[in-house]
Amino acid sequence: MGRWSRISQPPALRRWFPFLRSLEGSFRLFCLPYAGGSALAYREFKDCLPARTDVIPIQPPGRGTRLREPPIREMHELVTTMADAMTDLLGAPFAIFGHSLGATVGFELTRELRRRGGPQARALFVSGARAPWLPRKGRDRHRLPDEDLVEELRHLNGTPRELLEQRELLELLLPTIRADLAVSDHYEYAAQEPLDVPIHAFAGSRDPLASRRAVSAWGAETRSVFTLHTLDGDHFFINAQRARLLALVQACIEKLEP
Repeated sequence: MGRWSRISQPPALRRWFPFLRSLEGSFRLFCLPYAGGSALAYREFKDCLPARTDVIPIQPPGRGTRLREPPIREMHELVTTMADAMTDLLGAPFAIFGHSLGATVGFELTRELRRRGGPQARALFVSGARAPWLPRKGRDRHRLPDEDLVEELRHLNGTPRELLEQRELLELLLPTIRADLAVSDHYEYAAQEPLDVPIHAFAGSRDPLASRRAVSAWGAETRSVFTLHTLDGDHFFINAQRARLLALVQACIEKLEP
């Protein structure tokens, strides 16, 4: 894949990958946001990884720079449109990282790329998520009244308090949060052959949504290497433990064959 400037990138590419400036590294790490999150959640990941790893946050519709676009509410549509958008960026070895809902989306995206028969992920990083075949809590979270949904967000400790207290801004974001929760609530796991790529899982020691045991069950989804790391923190340990998390991610990347 050739390198290009920000200006020369196709508009569709800029929508899905708003922080893509150039491709200088030998390895690419695609990062998928959690429910209600945006590509901005991963903007600082690059600061913790060496220059040879290009961090490419993905921006689905309905958030950040795509706030005016209708969010996607169904897993298959989200995964297939995302795979389409990634096509021109798969010319170098790559891995996929996702946190919470992003981990499940990353898993289905990895399976979709396998189905297409093109370039395959070299590794899948799943963070703060129960294995996809385990029962999920709160199947109707996307239907919660606004006040209950805000309280749920406050409890998970991943949304800035200032945002939760700005009613006008919150009203802009709640439709996307509900759409993401609908993706999760309506997701139906379909058994397939395990992946042939390594899965590296991360659990928060005090995560109320994904216990260490529930995260360890991801090991059933690969015929390759599986690792599990527990980091101190709640569901959003990826913020408090960012440097430690990415040190572990980079160590896994460096073990992959060139």
